[in-house]
Amino acid sequence: MELWSVDLPLTDPFVVATGARTTAQNAFVRITLRGGASGYGEMAPFPEVGGEGRAASLEAASQMGQALVGQPATGYRRLAHLLQEVAPSHPAARCGLETALVDALARAAAIPLWGLWGGAEIREHETDITIPIADLDRTVALSRRWYERGFRLLKMKIGRDVEGDIRRLEAVHRACPGVAFLGDGNQGYTREQCQAFAKGVQGFGGQLVLLEQPTAREDLDSLAALRRDTGIPIAADESARSLEDVKTLVRLQAADFINIKIMKSGIVHSMDMAAYTRASGLRLMIGGMVESRVAMGCSFSLVLGLGGFEVLDLDTPLLLANDPVQGGYRYEGSRLCPWEGPGLSMCVQPRSEVTVID
Repeated sequence: MELWSVDLPLTDPFVVATGARTTAQNAFVRITLRGGASGYGEMAPFPEVGGEGRAASLEAASQMGQALVGQPATGYRRLAHLLQEVAPSHPAARCGLETALVDALARAAAIPLWGLWGGAEIREHETDITIPIADLDRTVALSRRWYERGFRLLKMKIGRDVEGDIRRLEAVHRACPGVAFLGDGNQGYTREQCQAFAKGVQGFGGQLVLLEQPTAREDLDSLAALRRDTGIPIAADESARSLEDVKTLVRLQAADFINIKIMKSGIVHSMDMAAYTRASGLRLMIGGMVESRVAMGCSFSLVLGLGGFEVLDLDTPLLLANDPVQGGYRYEGSRLCPWEGPGLSMCVQPRSEVTVID
C-alpha cells in the first residue's frame, strides 16, 4: 500500500454555507495485490462539512492499512465493516482504502469496477453542476459558462443570506432560459428561512426541483415540515451519514431523497444505505466532496453497477484547475460516459513523498 498527498487547486473558491475552499487537500492511495494488480483510491476530506482533515485521514489510513496487508481482497465487504468498526470517525480514509481495494480486485478479475456490482445501468448519465456562493455578477457568469456547455440542472449553494440567495437564483433564471435549480443549503437555513427562500423562488417562476439539506442535520422535524409545507422534494445529505440515519429519516418521513456519498460513509456502507433507501420507497441521489475523477469514478461505478440513482451530483472534477488522473470515465458536456477497461481504468502518478505500507 502506498499513500501520498495532493493539492488540487479549484478554478473558483468553493464556498458553501459552512465554509470555503480554494484548494482541495486530498490524498491518493494505491494498493497492490500479491498477483500484481494495482488499484487506486482517493481521500477527499472536507473539514467544514465532515470534520475530517487530510492529516487525520492519512494517519488513520496508515493505521488501517496495517490491518489490511495480507488479507484477501475478495473479502472486501468484511474488511470494509472491520474498518468502519476500527475508524468510525474517518470515513474519507476508509473510502480511499475501500476504493483502491475494489479497483485492484476488479483489475485482477479483468472486469470494469461497475461489473463487480452488476452492471445494472451501463449508459451515459447526466450530472448537475455546482455554482458556489458568490456575488451576483460572478454567479451569473459561472452559470452562463456552464449553460453554454450544456448544463441545465444547476446546483446552487445557498444558506447564508435568504434575500441574496433569491436574487442570485432570479438573475440566473433570467440569464439562462430553461434551467432548473437544486438548492443546497448545507445546513445553513432555519425552517422559516427555507420557507421564505422557497416562496421567493416560486415567486419569480424559478423551477426548484430539490432542496438539499437546508437545515441542521439533527433538525429532522424541520426537514419533515419543509417536505410537507413547501411541496418541494427534500434530499438528506449531512443528516444521512449512516444506515441508522437513513432508517430514522424513513421512520420520520423527513426526506424524499437520500444523497449517497462514499466519502462520508465508505463504499460498502453506502451500498447498504442505498439498498435500504430503495427498499423503503425513497429515491436516490449521489454526490461527493471536492474530489478528482478517482473517487468520482467509484461513485459513477455505483451508478452504473447498482442502478436506481435519479439525481447525479458528480461534477467536482470539472471544478478543478487541472486533472491529475489519466484514463477512466470522461465528461462530454453534462454527460458522464462509461468505460470498458478493468477496474476504474485510471492511473495517478505520485507527485509528493510516498508512504509505503507492506
